[in-house]
Amino acid sequence: MLTFIGLGLYDERSITVEGQAALRDADRVFAEFYTSRLVGADVADLEEYHDVDVEVRPREGVEQDPEPILDAAEEADADVAFLTAGDTMISTTHTDLRLRAEERGIDTRVIHGVTAQSAASSLTGLQNYRFGKAATLPFPYAHGAEGVPDSVIETIEANRERGLHTLVYLDIKVGSGPRGRRDADHEEYMTADYAAEMLAEGWDDVLAVAVARAGSPEVVVEADRLSALATRDFGDPLHMLIIPGDLHHVEADALRGLAGAPAELVDED
Repeated sequence: MLTFIGLGLYDERSITVEGQAALRDADRVFAEFYTSRLVGADVADLEEYHDVDVEVRPREGVEQDPEPILDAAEEADADVAFLTAGDTMISTTHTDLRLRAEERGIDTRVIHGVTAQSAASSLTGLQNYRFGKAATLPFPYAHGAEGVPDSVIETIEANRERGLHTLVYLDIKVGSGPRGRRDADHEEYMTADYAAEMLAEGWDDVLAVAVARAGSPEVVVEADRLSALATRDFGDPLHMLIIPGDLHHVEADALRGLAGAPAELVDED
């Protein structure tokens, strides 16, 4: 059995009760933290709190060499857990791993965790069914060019034309830095102010919402023009940015009341 378990958003306690039970019952526990990670806990915290040993796999250890995980799960009566931050099936990498397991006759199951996407709606008051396609904003060095990639611009513009909100995930670099160099100690997290500055070059006066540390005791939600958000400090990671589309009156009220949006940016003409 291979059980995919989402750890939730922040620390070792963000997991669901069902996920905690499955984790503690597992014979072996693997994890990856390159797609996202818990900024309120490290591997040692997870191991101590849940009384397990966690084997962390790098990107290539999941995408290119998943055999150790699959071999462990294929053993008779073995119960193997695979952990990720957020919800475990948001990344296509994990879907591929599950399909590989199924092809080998390994039973699989999924225990979901809270995601940044659901938190974005819950914390801002923006209605979840009014979000369009999401985008990920990479560091310039990560895509080999200056500024915002065309794909991100096209996604935001297409959503705005349809009146839909855009969730912009911000780049995380763990284990690699500029020019792709490998560095196990390197950690870099794009901040909401950095992202707002990049996006303000094309949408200076556009309303945006910065969300920092969703799921933590110190969450921050602030709405303003991109140019204004670019001047603020939102503190420790993880951050995300939302570009709202057309606002329902309840959403406008929520952005004023929950995120401090200036009235002139959300009030109807």
